Amino acid sequence: MKNGKVLIERAKEEGASLVSFGYVGDIVPPGYGDLTHAVSFAVHLSDRIIEDIDNGPTHMYFQHYRAVNRLIDEIELKIGHEIENMGYRYFPVASSQSINLNGAYYEAFFSHKTAATRSGLGWVGKNGLLVTPEFGPRVRLGTVLTDWDLPVGEPVTKSGCLSCDLCVKACPAIALTGKNWEAGMERCEIVDAKACSDHMSRQYKHIGRGSVCGICIAVCPKGRKYEK
Repeated sequence: MKNGKVLIERAKEEGASLVSFGYVGDIVPPGYGDLTHAVSFAVHLSDRIIEDIDNGPTHMYFQHYRAVNRLIDEIELKIGHEIENMGYRYFPVASSQSINLNGAYYEAFFSHKTAATRSGLGWVGKNGLLVTPEFGPRVRLGTVLTDWDLPVGEPVTKSGCLSCDLCVKACPAIALTGKNWEAGMERCEIVDAKACSDHMSRQYKHIGRGSVCGICIAVCPKGRKYEK
């Protein structure tokens, strides 16, 4: 089990749909240089709930979004316990949390999408979300950092969106630039996060206090199994 198979098995038993490992030792935050590898996993969202998203989020999407976030945090802890049982250390990255480290803006402690692309799970789409070959952007991500030298997947370094721009045209906040992602690009080159957040806060306050949208997920042809 030194190859990490136990982590993949445990993650999938607990509800993960995709699991892989990636090297992140060169991009972890200062003070965490011992955590050189990431266990990256994705939980597939309900297709039926995503299909109901049209001109904005639904109450069921918000509840589903929160439930999957809770599941991800639980999976991270259980993966972490397996890592400790093997004699290594772990650091679970919160499924959905923004922190203010510089006093100017909020950001994640560590990017789930970066861990996922480093692990080979998919690419960053024109919607600024991870797009997987199996489920498109219909996933939520989890990450566990560790000092275990795990066998890594083949990193994804370029976008598979190519000329498709359905999400760009559908974005009501006009927050998407339409650029194809490449590894190392800043998020702001793909999406105006403030424009996205401001629109949700203005238009969807009655659903999840304006914290979700989902239109760019619903219109993406990747991962879509059914037509409306």
